[in-house]
Amino acid sequence: MTVKRIDSSPRMSQASQHGNLVVLSGQVSVGKSVAEQARNLFASIDELLMKAGTTKSNIIYANIFLTDMNDYDTFNSEWDKWVDAEHQQSPSRSAIQVVRLAKPEWLVEVQVIVGL
Repeated sequence: MTVKRIDSSPRMSQASQHGNLVVLSGQVSVGKSVAEQARNLFASIDELLMKAGTTKSNIIYANIFLTDMNDYDTFNSEWDKWVDAEHQQSPSRSAIQVVRLAKPEWLVEVQVIVGL
């Protein structure tokens, strides 16, 4: 079985698919606030999942990296609007505070593992 790469560059792929499993690299976005960055990166996740032939309803696990845990509630507010909890599609997840992300303007990064 081969690995399908989605939106690849010489350094990395935004998503990799093997069999019925899709793993996205950490998604980040620009924006002035955690809420704005979250909304933008959720749109990127949706687009990558569409390219892989799946949707957010199939997210198995999410890693959430915040540069300030004081933004946890704000992030969760955006997450709750994005995830379809009403239809029991809330994935397993973790939320971790990190010292910083790769660029200082990034406040949040989300990585997901998804089934097809």
